[in-house]
Amino acid sequence: MKKKDIQEMKNRTVAELERTVADATERLRALRFDLAAGKVKNVAELHETRKRIARAKTFLREREIAAEKAK
Repeated sequence: MKKKDIQEMKNRTVAELERTVADATERLRALRFDLAAGKVKNVAELHETRKRIARAKTFLREREIAAEKAK
């Protein structure tokens, strides 16, 4: 993921980030099934998908902490 993509993800709304996590989780599940079936050509995509999920969850957590501090 490029720096520009990460910055774009950081500027998304909470709903968009949650949708990103859901989509990436579903993609990761599909990749794991395909890997077991021997259909995956690019195994690095598994790693990138896990990183995308982690980044989105990190940004969600940052927003959650900021909301708690604002109270």
